[in-house]
Formats: sequence, C-alpha cells, structure tokens
Amino acid sequence: MAEKLHIIPHQHSISTQDRERQNGHKGHVLWFTGLSGSGKSTVASAVERELHEKGIRTFILDGDNVRTGLNSDLDFSTTSRKENIRRIAHVSALMKDAGLVVLSAFVSPYQKDRDFVRVCAAEDFSEIFISTPLEVCEQRDVKGLYAKARAGEISNLTGISAPFEAPGNPELDVPTQKMSIEEAAAMVVAYIIPKITGDDE
Repeated sequence: MAEKLHIIPHQHSISTQDRERQNGHKGHVLWFTGLSGSGKSTVASAVERELHEKGIRTFILDGDNVRTGLNSDLDFSTTSRKENIRRIAHVSALMKDAGLVVLSAFVSPYQKDRDFVRVCAAEDFSEIFISTPLEVCEQRDVKGLYAKARAGEISNLTGISAPFEAPGNPELDVPTQKMSIEEAAAMVVAYIIPKITGDDE
C-alpha cells in the first residue's frame, strides 16, 4: 500500500469541457445491460450508426471483444465478473472524459456493479435495460450458450446457473421482443441527443 503514496494523477492541460466544446456535444456512458441474446450489442451498434451519422463521436465497448484483450485473464466466476465490470467502468469513464459517447454492452448482472459504473461516470451515465425475457433469449441462443448450459457444458451462465439482477429504475427499458432493432435504436437516440447536446431532435 505504501507504493500508492507515490501515485500523483497528472493534471491535463485540456479539460473535458474543452473537448466537449470541440466535439459539439457532451461525453456520456450508455450502459446496455441484459441477458445474453437480449440484443445489447445489436442495439448498441444500431445506435452508434445513427449517432455517427449525426456527427456524434462514439465508441462501442462489447463484452466479448473486451474479454479477448483487456480482460482475457478473467473467467466467469463472481469475483472475475466484478473485476470485469470494475475495469470497464474506469475505461468507460476515461473515454467519456475524452468527450466520447461510450456505448458499453455488457450482461453486468449485478446492480451494485452497475451502480459503481454510474459513480465512475460522474452521473454522465444512462442504464439501458434490454429487457428481453429469458425464454426469448434462449429461443434465439445466438451463441449457443443456453444449449451448452442446459447440457452442463457451461457453468455460471447468467439466467440459467447464475443470477441476473434486473435494473429497478433504468433510464430506458428496451424490450426487443416487442420492437424492431430500428425502433429500439430510435428510442435510445431520441433519449440521448437532448442530454448530450441540449437540443431536442
């Protein structure tokens, strides 16, 4: 612990506000949470396309992509899941401070961990619950994970052998079983544009 006494954060000469003025919009963390197969990454990608077309600077952080690099040393135990989100919380906050709208798509099954991300983002954070029910996600089974979990080949799969704590009060609830991806993306874009620009669409 003594080593931490020698850590002195660098004070940047360009502030977050400077970056936001240059970009023409604020930075923000859009946190897409939901079960595997709910449509988190698909909706996030569609939202990013629309925001990009509007001149908004964005970046997507996706669970599988991050686990092939930054978090490749983590498994799917409760402890590793927590560490996975802890790291992504700080990465998302740094990218948000750089003036980006960060679209983070992670199962992130525990409310306490999602609340930690909100704190890291200094309230420039929106929890987007892709609330597709388990039975629909399991019917889709786009990665074959549910079939493997039912066969005992995968342990700690959220929704089957590990819990998912649904958000109690998300900024948006997006039920992809009731709407198209285009409708879902439009819903998120209509929500976030006023927050980051101060302008109604």
